[in-house]
Amino acid sequence: MTILPPLNSLRAFDAAGRRLSFRSAADELGVTQGAVAQHVRQLEAHLDVVLFERVPKGLAFTSVGRSYHNRIAGVFADLRSATAELKPELNKVIISVTPTFAAKWLIPNLPDFTAAHPDVDLRIMATEKVSSFHSEGIDLAVRQGSPPFGASLDVTLLFKQSLIAVAAPKFADKGDNLLEPETLAKQPKIHDTHDLWPSYLAHLGVHDQSPRHLRLSQTSLAVDAAIAGQGVALVSRFLVAHDLEARRLVEVGVAWYAGRNDFYVLMPQTAKYNESVANVVTWLKSHSTENT
Repeated sequence: MTILPPLNSLRAFDAAGRRLSFRSAADELGVTQGAVAQHVRQLEAHLDVVLFERVPKGLAFTSVGRSYHNRIAGVFADLRSATAELKPELNKVIISVTPTFAAKWLIPNLPDFTAAHPDVDLRIMATEKVSSFHSEGIDLAVRQGSPPFGASLDVTLLFKQSLIAVAAPKFADKGDNLLEPETLAKQPKIHDTHDLWPSYLAHLGVHDQSPRHLRLSQTSLAVDAAIAGQGVALVSRFLVAHDLEARRLVEVGVAWYAGRNDFYVLMPQTAKYNESVANVVTWLKSHSTENT
C-alpha cells in the first residue's frame, strides 16, 4: 500500500503552489518561510521528484509539480468546502418557497425584512419540488395545501387562497373595473398549472366563452402575461398586491375563496427555538396579516 506523504507537507505544497511563493504561503499558514520550504523539500524527498524550480521572483512549477498540484489543490478545496458546510453558520436561515411566491411576494418585500433584521442571513431556495428539511438543510418552507402536514412540523397559516381575476387596465370598463360575469367569460384567459378557471366561472354561474387561451407552467408567468395585456389571469390576491397598487393590473372579477388550498409556513418543531428562524416566521406572519 502506498504510504501517503505527511499532511503538513501537502498543506505547505498546496499553499506554495497556489501562491508560487514560500513567503506568501507562510503568511497564509501562520508559520515561517523556512518551515514551508522545509515541508516542501520533505515532500519532494518522499516522492523523489522535483516539484518547484526556485527562481529569483519566487517559484515555478516543474511539469510534474504542476500536474500533482492540480490534483492536490482540488482535494484541499473539497475538504475546505465540506468543513464549511458542516459548521453551523450563525443567523443563517434557508427558506424554501415556490418560484411564484419568491418572485411575486417574498422578493418585493425583502427590503422591509432586511431593514427589520439586518443580522439575519436569509437564503431563498425557489423550487416547485417538496424540499427536505433534514437532507437539504431547510429551516422553513412556504407551501400551498391543507392540514395536516405532519406531526413533527410546526404549521402557521399565512394567506387564505382568495382568488381574483386580474388584467391589464385596458381590459377594464370605464369607471368600475369589475366586469359582469358574462363579459368576463368572453375575455381571453391565461391559465397556470392550477387551472382554476372552470371552477371560478362555475362559481359565477357562467360558461367560458373565451376567444383564446394561454397556458403557462407557473402563476408568476401568468401574472406577467396579464400585465403584458395577453388576457385575464386568476391569481391569489396577495401575490399581485404590488401590481394592483401600481396599476399594472386591475381587478376585473369578484374575489372567490376556493377553500382548502391555503398558504402555510412549515418548519420542524425544533426550529422554533432558533432565534433567527423565529424572527423570520414573526415577520412573515406580520406581513401576511397586512395582506390578508
